[in-house]
Amino acid sequence: MRFTVLIPARLASTRLPNKPLADICGAPMVVRVAQRAMQSAASRTVVATDSAEVLEKCGGYGISCVLTRADHPSGSDRLAEACKLLGLADDDIVVNVQGDEPLIDPALIDAVAYLLNQRPDCAMSTAAHSIDQLADFLNPNVVKVVLDARQTALYFSRAPIPAARDFAGKAWWDAGSMLPKPLRHVGIYGYRVGFLRQFPGLTQAPMEQLESLEQLRALWHGYRIAVHITDSTPGPGVDTHEDLERARQLFS
Repeated sequence: MRFTVLIPARLASTRLPNKPLADICGAPMVVRVAQRAMQSAASRTVVATDSAEVLEKCGGYGISCVLTRADHPSGSDRLAEACKLLGLADDDIVVNVQGDEPLIDPALIDAVAYLLNQRPDCAMSTAAHSIDQLADFLNPNVVKVVLDARQTALYFSRAPIPAARDFAGKAWWDAGSMLPKPLRHVGIYGYRVGFLRQFPGLTQAPMEQLESLEQLRALWHGYRIAVHITDSTPGPGVDTHEDLERARQLFS
């Protein structure tokens, strides 16, 4: 199968200004992300940005890049424009790799793309892995996902789900518990291009606004999301200066 990796990159980050251009061991972060993505089986890897500076930097490293509008309200809007600029067909598959994931595993990119290719009933695919710490399960910054028997997403939430009736989280870590561990959502997405073109025009879901989770819009409108379960913990993303220093240390 063939698929394209799209990496949205915008400079307007509140916590880490000019984040895509932050240096990681001699190259901008967005370049490091693209270099990792190019190790996947993708037929091409393209950065989608609203910045001429990012465009120039990527070109200097031989990274394909398209310049999109600066007024997109979300990353999915930027990806939809990038699909149009690249002339992708509705049945093509793209994988959205975040521009702040310089340690993304190329095998995870492949798994998300292949899963969507095998699930014609789904418009999207994503990934998850087991949560091993109660603190992570209770942390609203750790997004959880609950699946059905075919590993299709039932719901994503910042709340601890699924929760034990008597005490949220207790049952998972009881000695000798045979229950499967809860799942942490990993923010990588596969899309069918035809769906991605429609997605920005869909009405926002009330639960999407409540949870601040854009993928809930797809579920609310009846679209299905296939979920790949990975055994390995994905590399850390970069949101703060502390994250950046850790990424530099791990990268080196």
